[in-house]
Amino acid sequence: MHTVPVIRRSAAAVFAAAPITAALWLGAPQAAAADTACPAPGATTSSVSAAGAQCSATSSGGAAAAAYGLGGAATANAGPTSLSLAIAQNGGSATSNSAALSAPAAIAVGPGATVNVAGVRPGLAIGIAGPGAQVTVTGTGVPTCSGGAGFAGDLQTLQGCVSLR
Repeated sequence: MHTVPVIRRSAAAVFAAAPITAALWLGAPQAAAADTACPAPGATTSSVSAAGAQCSATSSGGAAAAAYGLGGAATANAGPTSLSLAIAQNGGSATSNSAALSAPAAIAVGPGATVNVAGVRPGLAIGIAGPGAQVTVTGTGVPTCSGGAGFAGDLQTLQGCVSLR
């Protein structure tokens, strides 16, 4: 009986992340650094380093990982039957790790932005950090957001956090 309101609130929180991401992306100062892309569909590993940007993605057994370092450092690791996405821009650092049937996404935009998201159970999880923010989603406990504008939504635990500093 109480599941539907919790799911609606969780879904609303996840969908609220889109405008926050757009605002952070557009508001972050742009640096002149290289862009890197590391798609890794299937059992693949991809790694690229360039001036001021790096990415690394590894996937196995029916998984897909993708990491994009747009003047930042991004790492995505996908276990069997999962998805993993990491995007880091303009000095950010994003890490996403997934286990079976999970789909975490980490987005770090701006200098000092750090996001670590883990998918350890079936479900979606997202972490978004702006300049100076730290966002962590463990998949087993309450997500944490601190240090700047950040957001996390975890459908594995039906919990989230927001930091507006």
